[in-house]
Amino acid sequence: MLDLKFIRQNVALVRQAVASRQDDAPLDEILRLDSECRQKMAELEDLRHARKETARERKSADEGRGLRAKIRVIEEEVRNLDKQLSDLLLRVPNIPQPTVPIGKDERDNVVIRSWGEPRSFDFTPAPHWELGESLDIIDFERGVKLSGTRFYILKGLGAKLQRALISFMLDLHTTENGFEEIYPPFMVKRESMVGSSNLPKFADNLYHDDTDDLWFIPTAEVPLTNLYRDEIIPPGRLPLRYVSHTACFRREKMSAGKDTRGIKRGHQFDKVELYEFVEPDSSSDALEKLVSAAEMVCQRLELPYRTVELCTADLSFASTRTYDIEMWAPGCGEWLEVSSCSNCTDFQARRANIRYRPTPDAKPQLVHTLNGSGLALPRVVIAVMENYQNADGSITVPEVLQPYMAERIIK
Repeated sequence: MLDLKFIRQNVALVRQAVASRQDDAPLDEILRLDSECRQKMAELEDLRHARKETARERKSADEGRGLRAKIRVIEEEVRNLDKQLSDLLLRVPNIPQPTVPIGKDERDNVVIRSWGEPRSFDFTPAPHWELGESLDIIDFERGVKLSGTRFYILKGLGAKLQRALISFMLDLHTTENGFEEIYPPFMVKRESMVGSSNLPKFADNLYHDDTDDLWFIPTAEVPLTNLYRDEIIPPGRLPLRYVSHTACFRREKMSAGKDTRGIKRGHQFDKVELYEFVEPDSSSDALEKLVSAAEMVCQRLELPYRTVELCTADLSFASTRTYDIEMWAPGCGEWLEVSSCSNCTDFQARRANIRYRPTPDAKPQLVHTLNGSGLALPRVVIAVMENYQNADGSITVPEVLQPYMAERIIK
């Protein structure tokens, strides 16, 4: 969430930032309500002063009662205006950093580096949905039977491949990259969704239990953001770096006929998430290191990838700068996003009231938060299957995964 005072003092900058994101945040309504609220507050102060003067000068009881009644009315008006302002402020996106490319959509994203060469095949590489069915490791029909469209079943060595990837990534991030593993709840309170910037703007994309008002997480970013909600982190604790594997639940709203085959998009998927709480002056460097940690997974798997900086219109709501990592999938013939690493500065921290003390005597300040996939399933499963397939229809398991499973997937 942006600070209201910042918006008031930087109206042109905020308007430009919102426009560059192709967003429709209600800035005019926020400014109107802010002006009205400040006018009411000034009127309230005048009435309170008049009431004190009335009491001091011992004027009539009727005059005192009249002032108290007016004060109560305006106090209620101020509370209502504050609530409206708070609700609208939750709908304003973060400000992109000045170096972020200006763009209208994903076509304006910028490839900043690539790693590895796409494999040359002496046969036509099959897409993962054909490999999965021929090897009997993905069952699309029974996934739909159980839960409907956009669901599937991983079975046998298909399930083991995903489990091996998750274990490998968790082990890598905890032993080499300095992250502490967290296993959080997969359902959270409404406050957690607000703090992480998912509510109110993205309510239509979330799964919700109405009875207990619990929300299924779309990513582990949600519970990790809220670990320190309404807390002050003591001096010397930052940075705090966490890694978490969870299932993720999203009401994917896809265009008719788009990505209908395979496991690229679904309402339920697994992800290994990286999350950091850092001091403000270190968040830019922390983002570069976070991207490197995610890239390390791709390199250890020996899968070709490219790193892309997102343009203003493609940034997530809370992000001020984002890098995507995309793996090449030769069977699908496309680059698949397997990680999105973002610096959210103090945007989430202000919503969730997460602060820290730089020193024991210092005034609490808002932390900066960062998040990134390290990496996201099932797209890494797709990349492994399609890049490591063989002419006989089998799949060679990447060397780093072999301690976790078989060396080869065959029927």
